[in-house]
Amino acid sequence: MSDRILRRRRAAYAAGLATLALALGTAAGPAGAAPAGALDYIAVGDSYTAGTGAGAAVRPPEATCWQSSPGYVADVDKTGRVSLVVNAACHGALLFSGDDPLQEQISVTTQLTGLVGAGKLNPSTGIVTITAGANDAGVSQVLGACAAYGDEVCAGAVASSESGMGQVGEALAYTYGRIHTAAPSAKIAVLGYPRLFEPADGNPYFSAEEQRLINRATDSLNTAIATAVSNANAFGANAQFVDVTARFAGHAVNSTDPWIAYDGGNPLADSNFHPTPTGHRAYATAVMAEVKPGTLAR
Repeated sequence: MSDRILRRRRAAYAAGLATLALALGTAAGPAGAAPAGALDYIAVGDSYTAGTGAGAAVRPPEATCWQSSPGYVADVDKTGRVSLVVNAACHGALLFSGDDPLQEQISVTTQLTGLVGAGKLNPSTGIVTITAGANDAGVSQVLGACAAYGDEVCAGAVASSESGMGQVGEALAYTYGRIHTAAPSAKIAVLGYPRLFEPADGNPYFSAEEQRLINRATDSLNTAIATAVSNANAFGANAQFVDVTARFAGHAVNSTDPWIAYDGGNPLADSNFHPTPTGHRAYATAVMAEVKPGTLAR
């Protein structure tokens, strides 16, 4: 990877909490005609939906963001139950702020603005999948603090992240509501995040206690996401939280069969702490098993 791209990835790694100011812009992607019986499928969100960990980072000619393939979105599309209209997700995306054309960081709000403006997210959309919230909750800062400064600073970073979960949850609920407004017939599959570690000694960057603290932060984020789904549904959104924690149990970093990428020799590697190709297939399986696109109304 070039130094220029690495600098971009480092910038994404250091992304902070989102502000709640709406961002304007466009998100582009190829539209396609759905085969008979398949649901029109839109994907938005951060690096997990952008496919990070599935392969080399590329910027498709039609897209504004760095993506990797084949991520879970492509795996869901291959089932034949859906027809992917566009994956607008972006590596490093925040919910609202952080738009930077030089870094190809396009917020979820900007993704949605572009999709609605282009007529791709509309009343005919049948299913939307989204991962979002980790960057807004400061997960990158937590990982950086834990890797560099020891248990006490790590604990403080986790506590700081947890103190902002209420604000993150409010922003997520707003986002799900906006998707529902644009696509009132769509099922919104809100995917959670896996615990990153099977805590164990021997990692030069993360002690076993730091690994437990990071897992705690992930649990807190998933709780905020699930609560946001419930709050959005109270106002009519058709959202479903898909918890992947159990599916990834025994497959985190330090396990004998990891589904989460981690290059201990390069702590800034793009794929670190993202699903491997097997992990992305586990995400796709979760969507198919829990949301059951084949049973949704067409």
